[in-house]
Amino acid sequence: MSPDQERPGARGAGGQNVRAAIAAVAVHLPVDTRSSREVEQLIAESGPYRPRPGLIESITGIASRHVAPADWQASDLAAAAAVKLMAEAGLAVGDIDLLIFASASQDMVEPATAHILSAKLGTGCPVFDVKNACNSVLNAVQVAEALITCGQYRRVLICTGELPSRAIRWSVRDRTQFAESFPGYTLSDSGAAILLAATDADQLSTSDEQPGIFHRIFSADSSAWEVGTLPGGGTAHPRDPEATYFRMDGARLHAAFEALGPGLLYQSLAEHDLTWSDFAVFAVHQVTVPLLEAFVQRTGLPAAQLVPVLPEHGNLASAALPFQLAQALEQGRCGPGDRIALIGLAGGVSLGIVFARL
Repeated sequence: MSPDQERPGARGAGGQNVRAAIAAVAVHLPVDTRSSREVEQLIAESGPYRPRPGLIESITGIASRHVAPADWQASDLAAAAAVKLMAEAGLAVGDIDLLIFASASQDMVEPATAHILSAKLGTGCPVFDVKNACNSVLNAVQVAEALITCGQYRRVLICTGELPSRAIRWSVRDRTQFAESFPGYTLSDSGAAILLAATDADQLSTSDEQPGIFHRIFSADSSAWEVGTLPGGGTAHPRDPEATYFRMDGARLHAAFEALGPGLLYQSLAEHDLTWSDFAVFAVHQVTVPLLEAFVQRTGLPAAQLVPVLPEHGNLASAALPFQLAQALEQGRCGPGDRIALIGLAGGVSLGIVFARL
């Protein structure tokens, strides 16, 4: 059994048994929205290619997505969610031991966006970024849990600010370029925050009867990294304007995700002798409605335990999982004592699974 699969409650710096629990979650969604019909109209007005009206929604199941104000940055979206979380949890900025900005978006190449976010929040704690496309938040949870259970920090605030609307190609040359740019038309601007906090466990155990994360496992097939990119800003394309738009081969990306298979999910359930019915909610990364339906069919996961967000909110990138958890809590679908699962899929490509008891 690999260390990444099972890490029982560990002894903190004071010798006590420590687990990392999801203590709070909050989301900020921009008020302004853009319908799929409006997306098609923008494309038609901006260049020679004119998509068939209704095409985007018919393919994706997405009716609308959120659009941030023109003068907002990724850090502003993250800050709005963080302020909301701290207010609801009754925390001051001085209560945060570590701040992680975890997003596919970023304000700039340098410095880490976490510094910009920290300055806006007024925190004085250590900060850093975690970046892994739509699994950025889930990987940040993985990192934060490890740092909490080893006793280095007690409270870790993970924030994301996703601003994909700045990287969408509106002037489309032809059908081929439209298909290459298509994933950008599904994406939504959003901010989210999750607080992970140390909770003293009764005993060193892999049991899931106590609050906290009790299972985490990740995998990747990095040979498929080229199927979805936003190339600009790095050393490969430092100043090429054409590299500032999303590029994706949707068919190849779908095939790459299918190749990862549901094996890790089945393995995770089996290791804890759990079934679908043992969980109150499954938060699953949602790209399009057909892809979500295919995932449910392949895994056998009960659709009733999902939190659908796509039709009204679009693909929320790394904010998708915290948004679904926040929705489920608000709707009373889960609460203290319930098991929840966070299942992330991301370009690159990667898969992540986290089980926790609230």
